[in-house]
Amino acid sequence: MSTYRFDQLFNPKSVAIAGASPRETSLGNIIHKNLKAGGFGGMISLLNPRYSEIGGERCYARVSDMHAPPDVLIVAAPPLVIPDMLAEAGKAGVASAVILTAGLGHGPGSLSETIGKEARKTGLRIIGPNCLGMLAPHAGFNASFAARMPLAGDLALVSQSGAVVSGVIEWAHTRQVGLSGVVSLGDMLDVDFGDCLDYFAEDRKTRAILLYVEAIRDARKFMSAARAAARVKPVIVIKSGRHAAAAKVAATHTGALAGTDAVYDAAFRRAGLLRVFDLDELFSAAEMLGRQSPFDGNRLAILTNGGGLGVLAVDRLADLGGTLASLSTETIATLDTRLPPIWSRANPVDIIGDATPERYSQALEAVMADKDVDAVLVMNCPTAISSAAKGAEAVVATVQRDRGATGKTKPVFSVWLGAEVSTTQMFEGARIPSFSTEAEAINGFMQLVRYRQVQNELMQTPEALPKGDKANRLKARAILLTALKEGLSWLNPIDVADLLGSYGIAVTPTKLATTPEEAAAIAADFLKDGAAACVVKILSRDIVHKSDVGGVRLNLATPEQVADAAREIMAAAKRLRADARVEGVTVQPMIRKAHARELIAGMVDDPVFGPVIAFGTGGTAVEIINDKALALPPLDLRLAHDLIGRTRVSRLLDAYRDVPAANRDAVALVLVRLAQLTEDNPEITGIDLNPLLVDATGAIALDARVAIAMPPKGIPASGITSALQEPHGQSRFAIRPYPAQWERSLSLKNGMKLRFRPVRAEDEPLFRAFFPKLEAEDLRLRFFMAVKAPGQAFVARLTQLDYARSMAFLALDDATGELLGVVRLHGDANHRFAEFAVIVRSDLKGQGLGWELMQLILEYAKAEGYAEVNAEVLAENTTMLEMCMSLGFSIADSGDSPGIRKVRLAIAV
Repeated sequence: MSTYRFDQLFNPKSVAIAGASPRETSLGNIIHKNLKAGGFGGMISLLNPRYSEIGGERCYARVSDMHAPPDVLIVAAPPLVIPDMLAEAGKAGVASAVILTAGLGHGPGSLSETIGKEARKTGLRIIGPNCLGMLAPHAGFNASFAARMPLAGDLALVSQSGAVVSGVIEWAHTRQVGLSGVVSLGDMLDVDFGDCLDYFAEDRKTRAILLYVEAIRDARKFMSAARAAARVKPVIVIKSGRHAAAAKVAATHTGALAGTDAVYDAAFRRAGLLRVFDLDELFSAAEMLGRQSPFDGNRLAILTNGGGLGVLAVDRLADLGGTLASLSTETIATLDTRLPPIWSRANPVDIIGDATPERYSQALEAVMADKDVDAVLVMNCPTAISSAAKGAEAVVATVQRDRGATGKTKPVFSVWLGAEVSTTQMFEGARIPSFSTEAEAINGFMQLVRYRQVQNELMQTPEALPKGDKANRLKARAILLTALKEGLSWLNPIDVADLLGSYGIAVTPTKLATTPEEAAAIAADFLKDGAAACVVKILSRDIVHKSDVGGVRLNLATPEQVADAAREIMAAAKRLRADARVEGVTVQPMIRKAHARELIAGMVDDPVFGPVIAFGTGGTAVEIINDKALALPPLDLRLAHDLIGRTRVSRLLDAYRDVPAANRDAVALVLVRLAQLTEDNPEITGIDLNPLLVDATGAIALDARVAIAMPPKGIPASGITSALQEPHGQSRFAIRPYPAQWERSLSLKNGMKLRFRPVRAEDEPLFRAFFPKLEAEDLRLRFFMAVKAPGQAFVARLTQLDYARSMAFLALDDATGELLGVVRLHGDANHRFAEFAVIVRSDLKGQGLGWELMQLILEYAKAEGYAEVNAEVLAENTTMLEMCMSLGFSIADSGDSPGIRKVRLAIAV
């Protein structure tokens, strides 16, 4: 349901407290007091069948006794009465319930299950159960048992932990930081992180969102909402349970590398969230975000009256990978005229311990004016020589003077050691972030820097795949279905090589030998073809790690050595693993690459986020070295290169001494193809390429394993589905992959042959070539204003879609590949209504292209289950209005804007 009924939840006109009580320490009494103390101006009703009145106020026995249903029901009643109470409330028309009560149980047969089923029947939204409650400071609404009501501000907090909510509220109170909304999710029976992210992303009173996460339940919903929110405002997340032990021993090296927290980290990174690791970092981020908007650049200048404090700040900056700004010669010259001769003449700018307020002001003014400085940290060590408070006044006045002159100011934040409360309040009043220590300040600065870097990475255009990079999907399907019919859970090495080869992943040639004599004959052929030596490995579906039974022999230079090795390996396997079914051995040519690096690449199926691609240092000691990075598929080449760059082994891929650089592009392509293989074939539950050898010539897997199983119920075994076969939200990928099933071909009235397909992130060059071929008037009718040449960020937003909530179809000239037209559809958070837009190249108007694009997007909207498609159209755009009328849209005035028409079409499901 997402944000359905959230407006009533965060801005109610009436509430009722179920479990109201006259007892001072009762939860119902505390909630009642908090509502009144918070300034809630709506109607408050009390519910409890044991009382007719409480404190002189009428008390109702049940919701149906009230004159009108409340917008929000706050539940502090005993567990056993709650299911019937909420069933009645839903039928009466109550919009939302905040269940504070604990002890409702989990899973089949529990009270929670009963409540959830009844709530879904009536659309009743539920926060909790087992939660602290929720607060909407701008509405004076405190439906919680928090100790105080925070100030109204622009930071939203969503937390699974009530204790964290209490801690953040107390911190915000002491620092005078305001909050726009607070939600304690508790057991997340209904409202979850995805719902709250969608709401606060669109909430104009919210500038940044703070999350405290213990576990995610609906990965696709969370990722879709998080990616959307992070593109419009900062989202800071802290995840607990980072070092929880794995429940089972992993069956592959890849599985061992992909720990639970590492997968969460990959998900946060892919969504564009800024992760922090403890409450101190969360508070630093909140302090910074509460008073400073994200900014471009990462060059920090440090101004201080204590040299030692400045050095500590520089050390912390270096620890976190920050950049110390280099002062320009002009700035140094200016400071020479304003500061004592013994000033540091470098960054940090040490203005000496006897610094006066005037010296702070003059130095700060000069540093802020330096174009090579992106932000300034101003610090003070208290001395008996000068007044720290007056120094703070000078800093505030300088910043405010600069704001008045320029309309904005370079980011400035402060550390006043041992500051009086009045000094801290002075900085807070001027919206200058203030920190207790230099470490906290540097942490806050780097969080904003990292946030901006993440946003820039999200807007980068990925490289296109090589032309002709097509997979043999039919061959892969045949291999997998045959193996499943035979009851296998692991593909044999022969099938593994064929499967990977069908997706262009190079694997060492592999042949099966059931006897030592067969092994010798195979080896003779490999040696005759130029192999210097051979490798023999045990083949058994029951032995996953061959080295555990001495099942690998290398550097076998003759057929006789191969035969002896095969005989010994099979005998050892039968001795050490008498239960194992030994089918024989595999024989491979020995791959020798003098300057190759040993890597690992693979896929593991995470129980929360589904398939995850892993990459890192390979070899037999892969778990001990533990050099890995993870990414959620689908991948493009940019994401693959980013995955590679996050490992230590990536540095060894560069050239050094007499070793040429390894082919990074070949490794990136392997990762992209692994993701595509996983996407197309839901029967694959794990892939291990270890070692994956890479040198200047390319990449080849020396050993590979593939685990398989029948897909879970609801996921088509074909792996290639239509939208109607894949209901909304039903896929094992946390991020909805490219919907290839919507690719089409057709011809226009003039005979031009076209290809229609969904937009891809790498389509940015097509759009750049498309815009110049649109007349200014067509652009104005589409965007409701004059449009100049679009920038990179604008085009990136057109091409980088979340297919779970948006779609854009391109019409391409089949002969030239040129972009001829685009139609877009963007759904609301509740997946009920979707807004469309369409534009075609100006020289193709009247050829039926717009009509075909609209037919396709309406077909898509129906397949996705949207109830209505709508748009706003300029009244003067008669061509568009006529087409909408022909398609069955209703047309009406928009209300406030007389020059705009609202077009709507109900979708018949």
